[in-house]
Amino acid sequence: MSAPTRRPSDEADAKQLEMARQEGDAYHRSLLYMANDVADAGGQQQAGDYIVAFAQERAEGMYMLRGEGKLEWVEPQDENCHLEISVSDAADRRFIPALDIQATLIPESGDTIGPFPVPFLWHPGLYHYGRNIKLPGDGRYTIRVRIAPPTFMRHDKVNGRLYANTVEVEFKDVQLKTGKE
Repeated sequence: MSAPTRRPSDEADAKQLEMARQEGDAYHRSLLYMANDVADAGGQQQAGDYIVAFAQERAEGMYMLRGEGKLEWVEPQDENCHLEISVSDAADRRFIPALDIQATLIPESGDTIGPFPVPFLWHPGLYHYGRNIKLPGDGRYTIRVRIAPPTFMRHDKVNGRLYANTVEVEFKDVQLKTGKE
């Protein structure tokens, strides 16, 4: 599937579109580093208006907001897998915020894990969606990702008719490693 393109319009001139592409290129360099060099497993594929990518690592601790100005570091308990999902625009490759993402993992045994929500997760190197989950152990899994159409408004009569359909992707036969950092 070829990547869609954006055309200059009354909302975004050629220079703005080029800057958006440069932003997307920088984001994807960080994404590829995380998925290919940092994570235990990773991959990506185009699906309609999106590029959907995943990275998987061992479960890790995170700060959780416990009230105004109160962050608490929380270590994983039973969780042994950290699943990260990146969704970016297929035309300019910029990260897409405010999405409703569900994931399902299916081990070779066929006992489905999920679906479960994958919320936005702030990271100092790469915006993404992610969470810790509990898997039965290391092995080969299918990762199914479902992205609902976002409810945010879209600018631009020329370029803005996008992200209107639910998208589902599958990453098959992925070797996942469990554990805690």
